[in-house]
Amino acid sequence: MAAQRHVIVAGAGIAGLTAALALARAGLRVSVLEQAERLEEAGAGLQLSPNATRILISLGLRERLEPLAVAPRAIRVMAGGSGREIVRMPLDGAEARYGAPFWVMHRGDLQAALIAQAQATVDISIKLGTKVEDFATHRKGVSVLGRQSRQVLDERGIALIGADGIWSSVATLLKRQQRPTFRHRTAWRTLVPVEAVPEEFRAPFVHLWLGQDAHLVHYPVKAGRLINIVGIVSDEWSEKGWSAPGDRAEILRRFARFAWSEKARGLISIPDRWLKWALFDRSAPFRGGEGPVTLIGDAAHPVLPFMAQGAGMAIEDAAVLAGFLGASRDDPADALRAYEGARRLRTARAQKTSAKQGRIYGMTGPEALIRNLVMRMKGGETLLSRYDWIYKWQVPEKF
Repeated sequence: MAAQRHVIVAGAGIAGLTAALALARAGLRVSVLEQAERLEEAGAGLQLSPNATRILISLGLRERLEPLAVAPRAIRVMAGGSGREIVRMPLDGAEARYGAPFWVMHRGDLQAALIAQAQATVDISIKLGTKVEDFATHRKGVSVLGRQSRQVLDERGIALIGADGIWSSVATLLKRQQRPTFRHRTAWRTLVPVEAVPEEFRAPFVHLWLGQDAHLVHYPVKAGRLINIVGIVSDEWSEKGWSAPGDRAEILRRFARFAWSEKARGLISIPDRWLKWALFDRSAPFRGGEGPVTLIGDAAHPVLPFMAQGAGMAIEDAAVLAGFLGASRDDPADALRAYEGARRLRTARAQKTSAKQGRIYGMTGPEALIRNLVMRMKGGETLLSRYDWIYKWQVPEKF
């Protein structure tokens, strides 16, 4: 493998695999180092807005993804207490409006498609069971020390990309990132067969329920065969990880009968098994990498889930990074600083707007009544237009 065009990516999640595909398309060779021994279907639902699907389609993934995705007709915003619809934001014209579709799908389906595409790409090598333990930069690029079981792996390339999530090993080694901050909320997730939910909730819509001290999101995945349900509640449980077991009785208590409609509670009562994770982000924007090392996705700028843009920002990062590095492979450090500069304001805005959206979702009492009234008065079309700055974004033509 020619070192002068070899890039090392830490992490085989959505950010890392998208980066690998984009870098290979830009003419670079890529080694993806993933500490998991196996790549398994993980996570639950995922909303992919047009800014993200546009990139995935450009990487040749439409045929793999479209049969498994659902294109929602609208986002229905529901009042948690009454069970009535507040407003409906239309999405059935998303592809005509934004030039790319709005999809909801299972995270595992996206990852499986990315893996299959990467494995079919000659210039991409995925090395499982490999943890990045250290790196050293030098005049010719970077040397990465990895560990595979009892073996030591020495990879050399022009750049190292940390795409290994919010608890990134590469970010820790860089020593330029603040520790993640717990936001006193947990997200609970589950999947149920579409036949298990009331007829009203089987149609291709994203449902967003706003209620006291919590909100609820659900939509179909797996080509409409399953319904993904996520509840986000105020909480002090702050363990790391994405898949801690959650107690069904506890989440029902969080959606109390006196505050939530029986429609919403009925949905929550269907599944027996729940998983949960604590919500973290960083209060400061990404400070940038150093030399031929940088970060993308949650490793760089974790985004709270209230605008469903965590995956979207990671996918955008991957495309922009590949553009700069492919255009300036003789000076990778400068290319990475240019990538960071190009992404700083947009990702910081996404982080800030998501946090603000979370506060709006969490309103109670008179504030919540006013919020619902304002949303109803503005109407779905006007509310959707507030997302245009996200959905209309495209990869720059020149780097």
